[in-house]
Amino acid sequence: MLAFISARQAGLDDPLRLRRAECTRRVLSLELNKDRDVERIHGSGVNTLDIEPVEGRYMLSGGSDGVIVLYDLENFSRKPCYTCKAICSVGRSHPDVHKFSVETVQWYPHDTGMFTSSSFDKTLKIWDTNTLQPADVFNFEGTVYSHHMSPIATKHCLIAVGTKSPKVQLCDLKSGSCSQILQGHRQEVLAVVWSPRSEYILATASADSRVKLWDVRRASGCLITLDQHNGEKSKASSEAANTAHNGRVNGLCFTSDGLHLLTMGTDDRMRLWNSSSGENTLVNYGKVCNESRKGLKFTISHGCDPEFAFVPYGSTIAVYTIYSGELITMLRGHYNTVDCCVFQPNFQELYSGSKDCNILAWVPALREPIPDEDAEKQYLNPAFEDGWSSSDDEG
Repeated sequence: MLAFISARQAGLDDPLRLRRAECTRRVLSLELNKDRDVERIHGSGVNTLDIEPVEGRYMLSGGSDGVIVLYDLENFSRKPCYTCKAICSVGRSHPDVHKFSVETVQWYPHDTGMFTSSSFDKTLKIWDTNTLQPADVFNFEGTVYSHHMSPIATKHCLIAVGTKSPKVQLCDLKSGSCSQILQGHRQEVLAVVWSPRSEYILATASADSRVKLWDVRRASGCLITLDQHNGEKSKASSEAANTAHNGRVNGLCFTSDGLHLLTMGTDDRMRLWNSSSGENTLVNYGKVCNESRKGLKFTISHGCDPEFAFVPYGSTIAVYTIYSGELITMLRGHYNTVDCCVFQPNFQELYSGSKDCNILAWVPALREPIPDEDAEKQYLNPAFEDGWSSSDDEG
């Protein structure tokens, strides 16, 4: 650490290198925070979490009971032991509560005054945070598995929605209607995510084993269908052509720079793709257990070198280095299946939600104090002191 600071002061090193090194160290030391609790409100499993990108202070959670909770992560008590309190919630008694399980919640990327939620009750709701009333409701013919708003869009207000239908729907917040449909998948769409690099690029994952990249400005829509074999015909005839996985694809996440896309399938495999060429980078993560029948919410770090993927793995969270595929550690603390996790890049913290109804906070371990030699001598046990003396007066 001192070498980084000295090099930065002397102008020998890129200032960002110190930041990346410290962020990486903090992520590698993540542990369950025994001093911080998140107030338990949900009566059943926690399916989805999202932290607003404006301040990184407020967190949304959505549960299998249809309840949505808004938490304040700030520590106002200034005490080491504290509980992240729920500010408000859309509970079972709320007139506009979702009837069934909430699958995705997301803050409006530019303002905490609005958030969105989608549910198995076939609706996508746009909420006013201050009044906790829905400003708009989009209804669909089938179950809604996933939705996403672009984090960088300035020229459109489209929400991509994946449902039981093979058609990807784009809902326009300005007009309040479904403005566009993307056709190409053959089965239900389990995950959708916009690129953080281009506001018009969308990735979708389906139960038909395919992952597609779309440019929503194009009439034909689909840019690339990702192929795990990179165009080479598979020797195994059972594997269909142009498939990203050999099972349902239920997890998608772009790296923070948007250059790569990470996908997860029920074939217990995770794959990393070049998002511009669509090439499978062939990084081997080993077996990544995935038994989820719906969308799986995993996340990627931001500002580290290398970057890390946090993946729900049974009742644990597996931490992988993205570009080498190395399994770094398993975070253990939940008593049941973990369904979602979200990364807080400002403080390198991780929050996870599980079927055990709990939300756990994982924080970087404190640095161990460097032992002081004088202090060691001062508190040295007399039994270990040297009894020999050079004084002639002492007998």
